[in-house]
This record gives sequence, C-alpha cells and structure tokens, in this order.
Amino acid sequence: MARYNLGTVISFEVTRTLTKRRFWIATLIVPVIIGIVVALIVVANSSTDSTVQSQKDQKFTFSYTDASGVIDPAIVKAAGGTKASSGSAAIAAVKRGSLDAYFAYPANPAKEQTRVYGVDTGIFDNGKYSSVATQLLTSSAEAKVGDARLSTLVRGDVPVTAVAYDGSGNVAGGIGSVIPPLLFLAIFYVVILLLGNQMLTSTLEEKENRVTEMILTTLNPTTLIVGKVVSLFIVGIVQMLVFALPVVVGYLFFRTSLNLPELDLANLHVDPWQMIVGALLLIGGFTLFTGTLVAVGAIMPTAKEAGQIFGVMMALIFVPFYAVTLIVSDPHSLIVQVFTWFPYSAPVTALLRNGFSSLSPGEAIGVIVEQFVLGFVVLRVAVRLFRFGSIEYSKKVSLSAALPSRRREASRAA
Repeated sequence: MARYNLGTVISFEVTRTLTKRRFWIATLIVPVIIGIVVALIVVANSSTDSTVQSQKDQKFTFSYTDASGVIDPAIVKAAGGTKASSGSAAIAAVKRGSLDAYFAYPANPAKEQTRVYGVDTGIFDNGKYSSVATQLLTSSAEAKVGDARLSTLVRGDVPVTAVAYDGSGNVAGGIGSVIPPLLFLAIFYVVILLLGNQMLTSTLEEKENRVTEMILTTLNPTTLIVGKVVSLFIVGIVQMLVFALPVVVGYLFFRTSLNLPELDLANLHVDPWQMIVGALLLIGGFTLFTGTLVAVGAIMPTAKEAGQIFGVMMALIFVPFYAVTLIVSDPHSLIVQVFTWFPYSAPVTALLRNGFSSLSPGEAIGVIVEQFVLGFVVLRVAVRLFRFGSIEYSKKVSLSAALPSRRREASRAA
C-alpha cells in the first residue's frame, strides 16, 4: 500500500506540475529568449561579415603619402591608388569631393597612428577607408619580408602544443579534465535555482488550501514528502532538457555564425573517481537543500513569509564564489575548509574542489556522508513538521512544540 501511495503521489505531483500553464510559460520563456538572441546574433554576424567583405571589395579612389618607406607602390597601384604629391593637396581634394580618400602613413606605423581622410559615406561605410589602409600596410610589410614562414611568425600565428605532467609522472588532463566534473556544479545550480521556489511551496500549497488534514487521513506524511522530493527531481530533469535544447540546436546548426569554439571530445579527460564523487555530491546536496526547503514550507503559514528564508538559502550557495580564487589556489586555507564542511556551502565548495582535483578522498567521503546524513535527518524533521503543521494555518509552527525533547517524550510514554 505504501509503494502504491508513493507512486500515486509522484504521478500526481509530476502530472499536476507539467499540466500547469504557468510552469511551461516559466520554463519556455528562457529558451525562447535564448533562441531570439541566437537568431539576432546570427543575423547580425551575417550582416557584419557581408559588410566587412563588401568594404574590402569596394573600389574607391585614394592617394597616399608614406614616410615609413614600407608601402609597396605596386600593391597600391593594383588596388587603384596613387601617390599624392603632398598631404595638404590630397586633403583639399577629399574636402572638395574629387578624391574619395587619402592615407598618411607615418615614419613608424608600429607606434604612430596612420591618418585616414575620406568622404563621408555613412557611419558604417566609412570603415572601408581604414580597412583598405590597414590592408595595404599589412600586404606591403609581408611583401618586404619575402618569406611566408617569417610573415606567419611576425603575425604571431604560431601553433603550440603544451604538455604538463602531474606528480605521478602522467600527462595532466588540463582544462579537459576540469570540465566534466564541473558539469555537476552547473547542474546543481540549475536544479536549485529552477526548483528552489517549487521546493518551498510544495507543502505550502496544501496548507494554504486547508487540505492537509484531509490528505493525512489517507496518506502517510513520510510517503507524501518523499513523493514530492522525487517528483521535484523528475520535473527538474524535464526543465534541464528544455533549457539545453536551444543550446544544442545553436551549437549544431549555428556554431559558425555564433563564433562558438569547436568542441573536441578527444581533449576531455574523464576521471571515474571525480565523476562518482561529483554525482554523489550533487545528489546529497540536492537532498539536503530539498529537505530544508520542504521543512521551511512546513513551518511557514504562507509563501510570502517563507520567501525570506528562501532568499537566505539561495545566498548560501553563492557565498563560496566570493572565495573562488582562494578555493582554486589555496584549498587548505581556513576559510576554504569552513566552506567545505559547512553543510549549506559544502556542495558548491566541494564540487569546485573536486573539479580542480584538490578534494582529497577522505574529504570527499566525509562531505558526501555529511550531506546524505543531514539530508536524511532534515527530511525526517520535515515530515514531523508537516504532520504537526497540518493544523497550523495562521501562524508559524513552533519547533519546540513540533520536536519534543526526550524528557517530554519519556513523560508521555510513562
């Protein structure tokens, strides 16, 4: 019967949430905005590329003076330009409109500015003058070098492959070994931020609707709370899939337009221990935060009053980021150790340290045990608070009354 009730609770909670219009509005609004932004970026990048290309290919009359001796007259002639007899005469011609542009190259183009004068053709089209002036200087410099390899070295386009070794003499994974375990941190933030408010109000809805007493006559409170937690996790998976859809579509079909780097899975180094620790920290942290927010919802009479505690809980998961540089550079400092072992900052801190390989096996096991034990305790407390708070509709539940001391329980038993 208990299993049947648990399945009924999960099915009811998931169905009720997924059939709400406001849930899908809140869930889809971010992917829709992301999709609109992606579309605008694609259109803007395409327009920019076409504009830059048209500026490079656009022909106009120009002249130049060169105090550096770098500019190759043959290259200028091929581009349709001529050498000016004097700068002042060329500027006067530009002002009259008989010449489109004039480039004045200084003695040291690397340190001094090249001055470009042109006929106004619009704020965007005016960029063609600077593009051509720069291209002439670059092409002339490369022609003087006379060696394609040296030109590449001068531009700094040098391919470099770096190899680093860890303390065991093995090749270190680098950034490719950091990304996979840090994905659990990203998932933790997404789940808590998206579902935090729903965790808080999951028990408040029944209290505000005055139906908790009726529910508890037919359903065990433990089954109800566990069912709500499981349903929240299922709903969170649905939301994450919906959020990930525009990212995947954008990368697969618009990667070039969005200037996204190519993801080479061969460079990713997956450490089984780090992935297991990351998964357990994620589940343990989710259990602790869910149980805490459900307990808060069971104490408070209204969502408005519960929102104050919710803000504090959300702040706790961002506190470690104020010391993120210290977490990465000096993970054994006092403040990092405090963040590592304080229950509500532990998930984020431990996931960060796990990603950067500074979380020892002993610390990892200790934090995981802490999260699961406290999560279980908090869930038990949440069940008791929900049972006791079912008759408290207008005021906060008293913890001292809901959680009786051993002496009081012994006297009752006697």
